[in-house]
Amino acid sequence: MSFWEVTLSLLGGLKWTCLIFALTLLFALPLGLVISFGSMSKFKPISYITKIFVWIIRGVPLMLQIFVVFYVPGLLIDGFSGFDRFPSVLIAFVINYACYFSEIYRGGIESISKGQYEAGEVLGMTKSQIFFKVVLMQVVKRIIPPMSNEIITLVKDTALARVIAIMEILNVAQTFASKGLVWPIFYTAVFYLVFVGLLTLLFGYFEKKLSYYKS
Repeated sequence: MSFWEVTLSLLGGLKWTCLIFALTLLFALPLGLVISFGSMSKFKPISYITKIFVWIIRGVPLMLQIFVVFYVPGLLIDGFSGFDRFPSVLIAFVINYACYFSEIYRGGIESISKGQYEAGEVLGMTKSQIFFKVVLMQVVKRIIPPMSNEIITLVKDTALARVIAIMEILNVAQTFASKGLVWPIFYTAVFYLVFVGLLTLLFGYFEKKLSYYKS
């Protein structure tokens, strides 16, 4: 096959890579914030259950989590054939990354001094107003570096979707390798590097825009 034909095929796989990436962020970012609130809850049962859940998800490889979501429901529930391949991958990715994001959120929120909250209370602000108008943007500034690392890792982790035959870019390249054409596997590195490079520039821009939030 020609270089152009291989490129077009890989771009078709990149579509699925981008879709997994985008939908994971769309659902995992807000879910991670909810989980972080559970971890910080003053109601101990919620706090303990949330922390145990996060510990399990962070301790089990993502590949295994994909297998669990794809195969286990069909084994446990009579008459249920299980989730389709793409929803299985998406559920596993969202839960996994939400737990990682939750710890980043928690660290950022807990790094804000109590004086910030007390100052808001003196001004007569409610707890929700203090969080969204005073604390949140300071938290965003502090969590951008660790969050960017996780999001860049997500780009590369999308390749794990191939374990249940999702035709993301690396899986497409492997189909060429099975036919004796090996170089497309190495060519995928170009797509990943461009993707990560664009994200790096984007996060650098956000950091500069938020540079006026000083500790």
